[in-house]
Amino acid sequence: MFVMCESKALWPELVGQKGNVAAAKIQKENPRVHAIVLPEGSATTMDFRCDRVWVFVNKYGLVVAPPQIT
Repeated sequence: MFVMCESKALWPELVGQKGNVAAAKIQKENPRVHAIVLPEGSATTMDFRCDRVWVFVNKYGLVVAPPQIT
């Protein structure tokens, strides 16, 4: 099944930035989503939702992977 979400869905330019700053930028650029900051390796649900973005950060709080709608 393919699901198409409206508006921006991927933020590769945020890798290396602070997680809370990245989450704020994501929500500003796409007000339809809720950006959730999590430590890398955290367990997450596998369901797809157009209103959710996982922002994975390392122990220093820096984004380690491109945040995207998941």
